[in-house]
Amino acid sequence: MEPIPLRPLPVSEGQHARQPDPRPVHQRLLPDGVERRPSWLTVRIPGGDGYNRLKGIMRGLELNTVCEEARCPNIAECWGHGTATFMVLGDVCTRACAFCAVKSGKRGGDVDWDEPRRVGEAVARMGLQHAVVTSVDRDDLTDGGAALFAATIRAIREQSPRTTIEVLTPDFQGNHDALRTVMAETPEIFNHNVETIGRLYRRVRPKADLKQSLELLRAAKRMEARSRTKSGLMVGLGEEMDEVKELLRDMRAHDVEIVTIGQYLRPSLKHHPLIRFWTPDEFAELKDYGKSLGFAHVESGPLVRSSYHAHEQAVAATAV
Repeated sequence: MEPIPLRPLPVSEGQHARQPDPRPVHQRLLPDGVERRPSWLTVRIPGGDGYNRLKGIMRGLELNTVCEEARCPNIAECWGHGTATFMVLGDVCTRACAFCAVKSGKRGGDVDWDEPRRVGEAVARMGLQHAVVTSVDRDDLTDGGAALFAATIRAIREQSPRTTIEVLTPDFQGNHDALRTVMAETPEIFNHNVETIGRLYRRVRPKADLKQSLELLRAAKRMEARSRTKSGLMVGLGEEMDEVKELLRDMRAHDVEIVTIGQYLRPSLKHHPLIRFWTPDEFAELKDYGKSLGFAHVESGPLVRSSYHAHEQAVAATAV
């Protein structure tokens, strides 16, 4: 059997590069010339008692999870172990990043101020050791949702005092006063994802700015030294190894302590094309390189997402 190509196949002489793709939709989501995902991206179908219990809690409390909204490939594993990432401030994002499966649209300043209490109740009922709270972008709010993040941290600590807390926030449009509102609650981990290399920002994150995101991460550490800083990125969007390593150096220079690196998977034909699959060996190389730069913890692998093994990351980083 011929090996599965991980990169687009070269265009034959005389063949037009932009001919209509005749493949079925599930194959068109893959790189050109690739017929199926490589074996290392195989995941099990969601199900089981742990998964169903957590789903019941989420629906009963009318909560959203990024696990579902972003179609995370690890949902079966994480939910089966009773862990999840809560997504506050609704399920409609005011941005439309080219990689993201979360719904986008306009918002009118609406905020559900009872949501922090319900998140706290869910954390307590699940008995979580480590809770991750993220949100959609809310550019319609003057503080980008920072006050609700702060309220959610307080609610979790009130209802589940032994739980450590990780917040994965938007960039708050560079508003450091909004950031200060979150850091005043001293989350154990402050996470903001840079997502990709600077060269691809205009296509992948057109409403964001890499420098602004890096400055936000550095400012978070300066505001609250007790909080660990964390950020994540995807590969497979068209970046090269040397560009990813340059970004890792920039992240470390901006006081990022924990980093996650995973494979981009195209959610639909409307999203940014998947250019190629990175191999496990390449992810291992990035992990070794990151560790050589002095990161407290590097989680690098094809199925890694920002909240994947989040509790283990927190423990490992604290032990350094």
